[in-house]
Amino acid sequence: MNTTTDQNSEHVTFLEAHPEIGLIELLIADGNGILRGKRITRDKLAAVYEEGILLPGSIFCLDTTGANVEGVGLIWRDGDADRVCRVVPGTLKPVPWHRKGLAQVLLTMHEEDGEPFFAEPRHVLQNLINRFTKMGLKPVTAVELEFYLIDKNRTPAGHPQPPISPISGLRHDSPAVYGIDELYDYDDFIDEVAATAKAQGIPADTMVAEYAPGQYEVNLHHVDDPLLACDQAILLKRLIKHVAQRHDMEATFMAKPYTAESGNGTHIHVSLLDENGKNVFQGPGLHGEERLSDEIKWAMGGMNASMVESMALLAPNANSYRRFQLGSYAPHTPCWGINNRTVALRIPAGHPSATRIEHRVAGADASPHLVMSAVLAGILYGLENKIDPGPRIKGNAYEQLETTLPIIWPDAIDAFESATILPEYLGKEYCEIFTMCRRAERQRFNSLISPVEFDWYLRTV
Repeated sequence: MNTTTDQNSEHVTFLEAHPEIGLIELLIADGNGILRGKRITRDKLAAVYEEGILLPGSIFCLDTTGANVEGVGLIWRDGDADRVCRVVPGTLKPVPWHRKGLAQVLLTMHEEDGEPFFAEPRHVLQNLINRFTKMGLKPVTAVELEFYLIDKNRTPAGHPQPPISPISGLRHDSPAVYGIDELYDYDDFIDEVAATAKAQGIPADTMVAEYAPGQYEVNLHHVDDPLLACDQAILLKRLIKHVAQRHDMEATFMAKPYTAESGNGTHIHVSLLDENGKNVFQGPGLHGEERLSDEIKWAMGGMNASMVESMALLAPNANSYRRFQLGSYAPHTPCWGINNRTVALRIPAGHPSATRIEHRVAGADASPHLVMSAVLAGILYGLENKIDPGPRIKGNAYEQLETTLPIIWPDAIDAFESATILPEYLGKEYCEIFTMCRRAERQRFNSLISPVEFDWYLRTV
């Protein structure tokens, strides 16, 4: 919306067009990229638009399970104080998958004086976008998400398994990369995802079968607002999960649900436009490295330089690190290449005017806003300091380079805590809170005894 009047009338127009809507879900993405919030009746929506709604700032110091992380300072130190949550304009949409008349709208948190709440990842990302604006640059980004469809029933051991095809009655048990028949098997699900995304204004343009049974990739169309791209990614994940439930399945964005199958990633595509709309990543040539500008090389240099300390953002929880196996398409070291899926930063094939970077490190379990923040922070650092990205990798990066990224959880948290680049771009106070939340979740995870420990040790030692 372009004006306050437009924003204030948005709900009026929407409710007039949707008399069947009786309930509205107020959604806010927490520090893990997980949507939380509350439901209200339609008669309360006007007050939310006009005055906002109060929610505790401690929403942004939760672990992945929703448990409060004490010691962060957003609970006892300030009495678990409420902040004002305002509507994100343009996000009031119907919820077609729900049996009742339901709508949803995104919220964003502010202090009482209207200042953005520092601990919300949306504001961290907005601050980075503002820095590009001051440089006369506009990031154009797209998000790709991988997920698995899984059966609601687990294996006898309690593990996930692929669903049974509603068409063939068979359970897929082998990879089918870009398989068309596998898409036919789940046509009804795919069609409903597409229709629901359209109804909610989410530009999900393609879905393909990926590297494992029941695994799919869905692509969002590129937009010139990274904040919008991440909001759409958050809402698309919610949409896919709910549509899967309607088809008697589940969808998971867990980074590594199967030991022997591919993990789920989040890939970020990014280019930069100058004030004249020119792609500054496009170089003078048509092929190879000649199609790359100095700016794109500096951008990759900055992302490579900050990648080690970014890992806790890109791979935020215990399961995230199961993805990082050799030959798994999950990168192990900062590197770049052209039309090469074994590297961390890939320059996709295509017309030179569409020259862009594909950042391939993050898992699908990560917060899109924080992944995008890590990507943009690296680009800013590279542009401001003209960082050399190192030599281009040709061929298999796994065979040529040793692992230098922290691919175990405690090492990644340590690297983030000792970061020298990211605090300048994300904010020191935000980085401190993020570190405390990750450490608390790791400590809580380590305190639990897993089933495999009983299987291995209960009777044998």
